[in-house]
Amino acid sequence: MGLILQGDAELWAIVALSLRVSLSAVVIAACIAMPLGAALAISRFPGRGAVVIFLNALMGLPPVVVGLVVYLMLSNAGPLGVLQLLYTPTAMIVAQVILVAPIIAAITRQTIEGLNVEYSEQLQSLNVSNTGRIATLLFDARYALVTAFLAGFGRAIAEVGAVIIVGGNINHVTRTMTTTIALETSKGNLALALALGTILILLAVLVNAAVSSVGGRARAMAYA
Repeated sequence: MGLILQGDAELWAIVALSLRVSLSAVVIAACIAMPLGAALAISRFPGRGAVVIFLNALMGLPPVVVGLVVYLMLSNAGPLGVLQLLYTPTAMIVAQVILVAPIIAAITRQTIEGLNVEYSEQLQSLNVSNTGRIATLLFDARYALVTAFLAGFGRAIAEVGAVIIVGGNINHVTRTMTTTIALETSKGNLALALALGTILILLAVLVNAAVSSVGGRARAMAYA
């Protein structure tokens, strides 16, 4: 706790980088996954069940496997090696987007599917296009979908396997809270590791409190 209260510069630089990487990844993932999840919710096509099962399975993607795939793509020998993104915060964001997007898409699909059934007749009577239907349902479910965003953030901020592979855990460049905890614990520097662990726990509590608050507000609006 001493490092936290003292405002240790190294500690808060690590926290700031972690938040920047994870929030960027979740925002990008949400922009991609929410429309896709909504499109899957309102669509009916052969093999849709298999797609839903596959999407749900992707929620459990092993982070180290995602890290390995991104590493191979971004390495000098990979197809995107020319971009020189390996061992940068951008590479970490890419890995976290891949991990978080299926979670947000799956939660969005479940949320929008229920709303689509509820509003189906009304939207059909207004002759709303599929694009308009997706936009309408996403807007109507905006409070419920904050839960998906927060769930993605919780996964991203606590992730270690993928970011350490593609980021390299470079001091003052790609060192996040989770990778620093792993490193400093192995070095015996428990003060920094415990301080970062405390901040992670506080973030987890705040995220869960936010999920409960938003969920309660969404239910209240649904019954209003």
